[in-house]
Amino acid sequence: MGRHRNQQIGSEERRPMDRSLSAPNALTIVLYQPRIPQNTGSIARMCAATGSRLDLINPLFEIDDKKLKRAGLDYWHLLDVRHFESLEDWQKQNSQITPWLVEVGSPKKYTDAQFSQADYLMFGDEQDGIPEALLKQCPDQHLSLPQQGVRSLNLATSVAVVTYEALRQLDWYSLESI
Repeated sequence: MGRHRNQQIGSEERRPMDRSLSAPNALTIVLYQPRIPQNTGSIARMCAATGSRLDLINPLFEIDDKKLKRAGLDYWHLLDVRHFESLEDWQKQNSQITPWLVEVGSPKKYTDAQFSQADYLMFGDEQDGIPEALLKQCPDQHLSLPQQGVRSLNLATSVAVVTYEALRQLDWYSLESI
């Protein structure tokens, strides 16, 4: 029995997520139309570990996918996850936010950014990336990761690299080392 694509992951097993699950002034990771469940599951696990919120912009894969749950293990109950019907819906509900857009092609490296608490880090889908129109709207917020010899890095890897750089700049805002 499948779930509607927009239903919150784990909602029938767990209480609804709320902002209290995220660290104070937490980063928000925004995934624009992610296509690969395992990437989203790995990113969800990283969000749980860092106290970051996760915004998912439709369309998504079927969210009851076993690979997604396996990749996220048992961490879904620790996440603050929000779902949005479209990029326009996300922008309307976050009208005061100018996200960092992480996508190939920017001369500005992610290490050149000056991250702030409560920043939003947006990543595009694994095939098409972030829409060109959005990149043109926010040219000063466009970041990329240096790389050679490959078309692109894995989405989960890219999200982790940028998130941990932001956390390093923010002096880890109370995260504990393990």
